[in-house]
Amino acid sequence: MNLQVRQEGEFQYIDEGQGEVLLLLHGLFGALSNWNGVVDHFSRNYRVIIPLMPIYEMALHKAGVPGLVNFVEDFVKLKRLTDMTLLGNSLGGHVALVYTLKNPNKVKRLVLTGSSGLFEDSMGGSFPKRGNYDYVKERVGYTFYDPATATQELVDEVFGITNSNSKCLRIIAIAKSAQRHNMAKDITSIEVPTLLIWGLNDTITPPLVGYEFNRLMKNSELHFIDKCGHAPMMEHPDKFNSILEKYLVRTSQLTTST
Repeated sequence: MNLQVRQEGEFQYIDEGQGEVLLLLHGLFGALSNWNGVVDHFSRNYRVIIPLMPIYEMALHKAGVPGLVNFVEDFVKLKRLTDMTLLGNSLGGHVALVYTLKNPNKVKRLVLTGSSGLFEDSMGGSFPKRGNYDYVKERVGYTFYDPATATQELVDEVFGITNSNSKCLRIIAIAKSAQRHNMAKDITSIEVPTLLIWGLNDTITPPLVGYEFNRLMKNSELHFIDKCGHAPMMEHPDKFNSILEKYLVRTSQLTTST
C-alpha cells in the first residue's frame, strides 16, 4: 500500500480510511512505514492517522517526552480528534501514556507495544557508533528476533541519522528525557482500557516490562507474540493485527469518560 503523506502547517501525517480513529505513534528511530501493515489492514474499517513525530527537527530545548506530548496535543487539536484509540510503539508508547494521563477525555483505548516508560535497553545498551555501517546494521537487527527484518532501507536510514550531528543531539536529549521519566507511579491512575502486545523475544523492553505494565495498569490485558522482538507490528503484522482487531471489536461499545 502506497501511503500518501499529507502536509498541513508544520505537520506531516498519514490519514487513511474512515470511521473510528486509530492514532499511531512511532518510536525514536521509527518512521511512518513502521505501521504499514496496520494501515493496510485497518484502514478498511477505521480512520488510521499517523503523525510524523518531529524527533529530528524539534528545537533542542524542547527535545524530550514533554515536547513530543505537546506536539501530539497540537496535532489532535488541529485535526479535531476525539474518542481515539491511541497506539504507541517504544518511545511512541511512552508519549501515548503521558498524553493519556493529560487528556483522558480524548482517549477511548490505549494500545502499547514494546513501550518505554518503565525500562528500555536502548539500541542494545549502546548508542550507534558514527560512521560504522556494520555496527549500525547489527544494532538495528538487535531490534528484531529475526535480524533479516532489518531491511537495507531501514539500516541506511538509521545510518544516515547517526551521521548527523543535529539529529544525534536530539536523539540523545529525547532518550535521556525518557530514561529520567519513569512512569511506574503515574500509570496506576490510567483507567482507559489498555491492550499490551509484546514480543516474547524483545531485548529492548523485555517481557518482564510487559508484565509490569500489566500489573500496574488495572484495566489492561497482555498478549505475547513468540519469535518476535521490539516491533511486533513490523515483524509479525498478521498476528499483531489479529490481536488488535479482536480487542477493538470486543471493546467497541465503550464510551470515553467525561
